[in-house]
This record gives sequence, structure tokens and C-alpha cells, in this order.
Amino acid sequence: MAPEFAETDRLVTVTLDPNTITSVDPDEVHEWRIAIYDLLEDNSLAPARVKAEGPFALHVSIVGNSIVLDVRDPNTFRPITAHYLSLTPFRRLIRDYFRIRDSYYEAIRSAQPYQIETVDMARRGIHNEAAELLRTRLKNKLSIDLNTARRLFTLICAVQPYATRIDERQSALPTVLFVCSMNSVRSPIAAALARHAFPGQLIARSVGVNGGKADAFVHDVMEELGIDMSVHTPHTMDELVANRFDLVVTLSEDAREAVPKREIEAAATEHWPVSDPTLVEAGRDTILSAYRSLRDELSQRVHTRLAPLVSGGSQS
Repeated sequence: MAPEFAETDRLVTVTLDPNTITSVDPDEVHEWRIAIYDLLEDNSLAPARVKAEGPFALHVSIVGNSIVLDVRDPNTFRPITAHYLSLTPFRRLIRDYFRIRDSYYEAIRSAQPYQIETVDMARRGIHNEAAELLRTRLKNKLSIDLNTARRLFTLICAVQPYATRIDERQSALPTVLFVCSMNSVRSPIAAALARHAFPGQLIARSVGVNGGKADAFVHDVMEELGIDMSVHTPHTMDELVANRFDLVVTLSEDAREAVPKREIEAAATEHWPVSDPTLVEAGRDTILSAYRSLRDELSQRVHTRLAPLVSGGSQS
């Protein structure tokens, strides 16, 4: 069933993050501007799980292998919802997009009308396939119609080849690591809240002293904020790619003891003594209330502590 949109459910502003999407080639910049113009000309978009009245602004950045789609208020730029969209499922389609686009331009210059039509049909087919995949990947995150998905895919294709990829080991962005016992509840919630509060402005990771399992209550309470935790997989400290962080935050006593024993370089290390909602033995409503309390406490701590870090202030 196609989503229903109000008249205000649309984008009126699209901006590109200058720190992660850069080019000095005027042709490339011109292509970005055309893609943005086409997207703004006709679109339907709304957050799927966050109650917000449009119109909306979209800020696009690239972090690692993900496009960050950061939906904001167009007047105040207040964050509404942000989603990390992995580029991996789109790699083939992006390659095909450029291959067929080049064939189309060549056909316009020298081919017969029937050849141009054949290439154009292939181009539309790629757009439609990519648009359906985009809508599927954004299901329960952002509601968009097929035409909007087509135009958004064009914009993604336009910016991603020329983007400055952010490598955790080389990035100038602030890096934060959250550590708890099993990377199931406290640390993944904190990292997700950090990415949600400062999309494209920092790199936030989470690990556990030991490996755990994904927690359904985490998914439920984070979904209330429009944050998708269904893709979270618990990891241990041994799986870390980066070895240096601007800030390491421990969220459990065993993590507090384990971090100094590991060869992790940190400009600052802090311990946040927060409760463990998995220890609550009660009915579902009481348990959910404990998870919400943890979420809200971590949200306040994340905003207060990381705002100066993101703005270039002290780590201490």
C-alpha cells in the first residue's frame, strides 16, 4: 500500500555536508545542484516513526560506508530524525547507473532514435529498481513515494563518488567509544543517541567486555525516538577497528576495570554510573519504564558531554 502524505510532507531544503562531500570540479558540483533541484521540485517525504509536521530540510553527509539522511526543521534546523543508510546494497546499482548514463549521453550524440529509446528504458529500469530498494531500506524510518526515491537515488549517485570517506583511523571527527558488559543495552543505546544527536559530526562506537545478544526492549524504547536498533549486533572490545578515541565512556563496573587493561589510547576516559534495566524483575510495563529511564538519562548525558567535544572544546 502506498503511503499517504499531507501537503506539508515534503522537502523544501537539501544541504550537503561540506566536511564529507567535497569537490573542486564545477561539473560535479553542477550535477549535485541539478539533482537537488529535481528532488525539491517534486517530492513527498515524512518521518515514519516520529510525529513531526512538515515541511522538512534534509542534510546529507557521508560517514564511512553510509549516507546519513538527517531530517531537520527547515527554519530552526532542529534535528527531527537521522538515518544511516549503508551504501553496500546499492553498489551494483550505482555502477549500472553511471554505465547506462554514459551510454545514454553517447546515444544522444550519435545513435538512432530506437537505440536512444532502448538505453533510456534501461536507465529507467535501474532507477525503478534502485528506488524500490531505497524505499525498502528506509521502511519504518522515512516514508517516501517512488518518484521521490528515484530522485533521492540520483542525488546519492551524484555525491557518493566524490565524497571524502571518513576512516575512523584517519578522520578528524571526534571519536567516542562506549563500553558496557555485553554491548546489548547500555553502550549501544549511548552510541545510537550520540549519532542521533550529532549526525555526521562524530564517530560513535560501542562494544562490550563480553559478547551479548540483541535486546528487544532496547529496540522498543529506541523506536519511540525514531532510532532503529534492529541492525545492532553486539561486539566485544577485541573486534575494535580503531585503537584511539577522543573519549572512552564506561557504563558498567566490569567495563571500568577492563578498559585500562586493554591497549586503547584515549584523550579522556570517564565512567558514567548508570543503572542496568536487565536486572529489573517485574511486568513488561515496569521493565520498559526502566529502559526508558536509562535511555533518557543517557540522552541527557550525551547531549551535555558531547556538545563541547563536537564543537571543538575540551575532552576533559
